[in-house]
Amino acid sequence: MLTVAFSKLKEQKYLIQAVAFFVVFAILYGIIDSLNLSYSEMASTYGNGLVILNVFLNLLMAASASLLMTLGTINLKIKGREGKGESLGFLSIFFGMLTYGCTSCVVSFFAAVGIAFSVVALPLAGLPYKLISVALVLVGLAWMILEIKNGKCRIRKSKIDSVEPK
Repeated sequence: MLTVAFSKLKEQKYLIQAVAFFVVFAILYGIIDSLNLSYSEMASTYGNGLVILNVFLNLLMAASASLLMTLGTINLKIKGREGKGESLGFLSIFFGMLTYGCTSCVVSFFAAVGIAFSVVALPLAGLPYKLISVALVLVGLAWMILEIKNGKCRIRKSKIDSVEPK
């Protein structure tokens, strides 16, 4: 099943979908970074190494999340049901918005819904939280790959290659 899923990644519609997801996620992660601390301020405060690391992690998360979402679409197409690993990609994006977004906005939002906590300054421009987000996306991707690899297919194998939406 895994070889079928990865071979479907080469199809034009899935390539376009993966590139679109990558662009959206890369822009989203860049915006989240800039809401916390601009790259120029980050470079002057922490040095260029942290900026390069943040950009690299943004691109890694964008690529992993786009692969996760595209494999999820292929899994749905092949098996007729969603994989459980897909929700971890959304969870990491949500976690990222809450941790290295506008801290005062997040605190105000949680206070408005009755959740109170004290704010701790985010070290290294939120890098530890970004690493947690990377881990969540990679766990979701690994889970999705395991689901595709070990999952049971409702469609007979001979029909997998010929299935097209109508």
